[in-house]
Amino acid sequence: MPCFTFLYINCVMLYTLRSKPVLRETSRFILLYTLLFADTVQLVLAQLLCLLAFSRIYLTYYVCGILIIPASLTTEVSPLILVVMSLERYVAVCFPLRHAVIVTIRNTGGAVATVLGFIFLNGIIRVSLLSSFPFHELESLQMKETCTAVTFYFVPVCNYYHNTYSCLVFATAAAAIICSYFGVMAAARSASTDKASVIKARNTILLHMVQLCLILSSTLYMPTLTAVMAISDKLVVVRIQNVMYVILIIFPRCLSPLIYGLRDRTIRLTFLKHLFPCEPDRVTDTNFSTEAFRELVPSESV
Repeated sequence: MPCFTFLYINCVMLYTLRSKPVLRETSRFILLYTLLFADTVQLVLAQLLCLLAFSRIYLTYYVCGILIIPASLTTEVSPLILVVMSLERYVAVCFPLRHAVIVTIRNTGGAVATVLGFIFLNGIIRVSLLSSFPFHELESLQMKETCTAVTFYFVPVCNYYHNTYSCLVFATAAAAIICSYFGVMAAARSASTDKASVIKARNTILLHMVQLCLILSSTLYMPTLTAVMAISDKLVVVRIQNVMYVILIIFPRCLSPLIYGLRDRTIRLTFLKHLFPCEPDRVTDTNFSTEAFRELVPSESV
């Protein structure tokens, strides 16, 4: 139930970000849409794999790969998009006069395409590493365990590559976000800088760091569960698994729509209107024109 609830909220936010032309043409909302879309796809695949595991349905290696590889790749989209979002805030604060020239729709699309291309290349490498295993020597392609990343990436070189790649991605993302934070803080000392914009940008970058830590925490799910299985009985493991699944898998993927949807006044009212379509009294004024949105977007440093 928590998963389906958050999926509904994610879908509402995705619809909200595509409901107004100005939202579709603003760089930071394009990046937010990409982040939410990747998180939503990852959440759907994770829930599907969870249901298959609880139902004790064993898949073939090929079908498991169709689910596991996209789930792994969408997990890696989030930290890279968070880096781009942090750099966009850094440019907005430190180079306000050049922000409109640097952060354009075309450059934003290029950044997103670069991230997706990098992820696609990583997927090709993983498939290549798996193809080195002699599957034809197996008696059957039917898996004897439930479909998880641990059981699918059983080739040792795949585990080494996955661990090394994940460490590099998260370390690079953390370094970029931290550098953006200190750059914004350095700009805060300038007398000519808009202090309100600096504070909002600083808080946003800190939010990105928290999101990165939460996404990183999801990598602890399988190692922690494996350790619990070694020392606890089956009933305790199932209960702990349910709690860990909500906290480490679902929760980190569902903060973005709630935080951005309620924090950003540019989209807050529209988001609430779509979230509660049968309760119009909750939203007092949702009839924003495109011109009103355009007045809000440049001055709102979220």
